[in-house]
Amino acid sequence: MTATTTVPVAHARVGTAKTPGRLRAWATRAPLLPALMFMIVVTQLPFVATLVISFFDWNALYPDARRFTWFANYGEVLTDPDLRKSVLTTILLTATVVIVSLVVGLGLALLLDRKFRGRGLVRTLLIAPFLLVPVAAALLWKHVLYNPEYGLLNGLLHYVGGPQPDWISNTPLLAVETALVWQWTPFMMLILLAGLQSRSPELIEAARMDGAGNWQVFRYLTLPHLRRYLELGALLGSVYIVQNFDAVFTITSGGLGTANLPYTVYQSFYQAHENGLASAAGVLVVIGSIIIATFALRVVSSLFREEASRA
Repeated sequence: MTATTTVPVAHARVGTAKTPGRLRAWATRAPLLPALMFMIVVTQLPFVATLVISFFDWNALYPDARRFTWFANYGEVLTDPDLRKSVLTTILLTATVVIVSLVVGLGLALLLDRKFRGRGLVRTLLIAPFLLVPVAAALLWKHVLYNPEYGLLNGLLHYVGGPQPDWISNTPLLAVETALVWQWTPFMMLILLAGLQSRSPELIEAARMDGAGNWQVFRYLTLPHLRRYLELGALLGSVYIVQNFDAVFTITSGGLGTANLPYTVYQSFYQAHENGLASAAGVLVVIGSIIIATFALRVVSSLFREEASRA
């Protein structure tokens, strides 16, 4: 009789012990629920709607003629010559901007890692381009620098007796890439500067006492230490630049072979009124961004683990 009555009592005690723990867990999570609901409404529901529309042949000018076509829009995005060209342009634009920004940002980070008079002012000035609104930065390059009549670049060339090229017409993709490199180099510089300042000074001092020069220290100590930070900068930069619309729209309006995939989505939706085709292209952009972001999150988590192990 005693054995049979102790089992329910034990279960009751376990149940009562679990209930306060669950209540505490829900109490700590409850303040986050409004933000979570807001994020779902603002981000996930529109994406689900875009995903549904991507399976329809839907032209906004003929709403009654829409029909379900399964993956036909995705096939057209992947096989249409103009859309494939925009995908290649997106890859070329992203790779060029990320690589050049990383190289220049590494050089600036190495410079700012040294102590010199006015380093704080120089750091502030170098960060300034990243703080500008993307459209404002693109307008700055289009009118203040690239303009063939009153632009600063042609003004300097005129001063030294050089030619007066039309930068946007002659080198359109390079013009967009240069503007993006100028804006994203400070971002790479900050990430790499944080990596440089996390190096072990004792290890570098020991290497110099063993006769290692600046190049040996950089090649065998600094560069391996910065590998994770270089990967993080490349991945985060790729996530943002692959979605860039402002510079292409403002500087070239997508002409002269500079139309990337986000601009093609805009062109298909607002000019051709092809809602289904534009939604399919947008979904592909999101999928590509998610893939890149997944690798970025893995790099970030590995950096946190390394810092935790050092601590």
